[in-house]
Amino acid sequence: MEIPIKRIVLGITGGVAAYKAAELARLLVKEGIEVQVVMTAAARHFVGPATFQAITGRPVFTDLWDERSAGGMAHIELSRGADAIVVAPASADFIAKLAQGHADDLLSTLCLARDCPLLLAPAMNRQMWDHPATRRNAAQLEADGVVLLGPTAGEQACGETGYGRLLEAARIVEALQARFMPKLLKGLRVLITAGPTFEAIDAVRGITNLSSGKMGYSVARAALEAGAEVTLVSGPTCLAPPDQARILRVTSAQEMLEAVEAQADAADIFISVAAVADYYVLNPSEMKIKKDAHILTLELAPNPDILANIASRPKPPFCVGFAAEIENVEEYAELKRRRKHLPLIVANDAREAIGADEVELLLLDDDGQHTLPRADKLTQARRLIEHIAHLYNGLFQ
Repeated sequence: MEIPIKRIVLGITGGVAAYKAAELARLLVKEGIEVQVVMTAAARHFVGPATFQAITGRPVFTDLWDERSAGGMAHIELSRGADAIVVAPASADFIAKLAQGHADDLLSTLCLARDCPLLLAPAMNRQMWDHPATRRNAAQLEADGVVLLGPTAGEQACGETGYGRLLEAARIVEALQARFMPKLLKGLRVLITAGPTFEAIDAVRGITNLSSGKMGYSVARAALEAGAEVTLVSGPTCLAPPDQARILRVTSAQEMLEAVEAQADAADIFISVAAVADYYVLNPSEMKIKKDAHILTLELAPNPDILANIASRPKPPFCVGFAAEIENVEEYAELKRRRKHLPLIVANDAREAIGADEVELLLLDDDGQHTLPRADKLTQARRLIEHIAHLYNGLFQ
């Protein structure tokens, strides 16, 4: 699925967080988005225009009277053809200025003269953010249709801790992309499992696998972008869950089953991405098993099949499975799909997929097979969500 963002105007206001805008510009350019930077006079006290010109490959605008634009009207021309204006960081002063409709420099005038969405990422001292005047101004902007991204809580440059910290650049990019993606799953509730499970052998050891959770977390983000309400049941991973997802953390397959069963009745779609351990230890030790010269024998029993359990319900959600195989990938995946009565299964070669950043996927449904050529996992997740939405809407709408 192609991301429908081609060009944005990136506004930068005065504040120590202005240096983070360089990373934001880099990530946007990496996504193939044309970035036009506009800086306030105060912003230039913290970071220079040359930095952004080098990152974006485009000249930076700072002056309301800049004659490089047609007719000398940069405040009109720069936003024409832009998909959005993103101001990051947005200072308390700039937020107040926009809330009152003031336009005394290029960036504020540009924001008033726009015909595209405006998104602000506030950044300021925690007391400035908590001040009633700032909160009134922020509320007024939201009432006017402006989107606020953050702020978040954390340690600030002044040494204090609290809300007012600029949202991280990657999160701003995610929020921007999510706003413009087609809402193919709007109003639907999607339940997703991700990551490995860990089956205890003793107090410190266990049976697990090499799943990183990247695919499941990417599917969760793609579902959120598509407008769904997402619950993510995650085994142990080092990944940060997508913003807006409800996260339920589990360890073992039995815990994952219980969490999924508790949520399944409320779900419209269930996507089982997790690499669940096939077996668990019958009698795990509560203490650490001491190493000696003898062979350690473990008694294993099969774990419950979470996907089969949900798919076999009298009124199951729309169930999607994943099949990671190392031979006869298509054959084994189709057998699994038919055995569990799934409308869709996603197959891949486990040797190439587990832990990797890019993967080729094969979708199998009642209409046959559909190959998703190798791409990064987020791109594949977006393609998968598009296919799921097509199948779901064909069945239920």
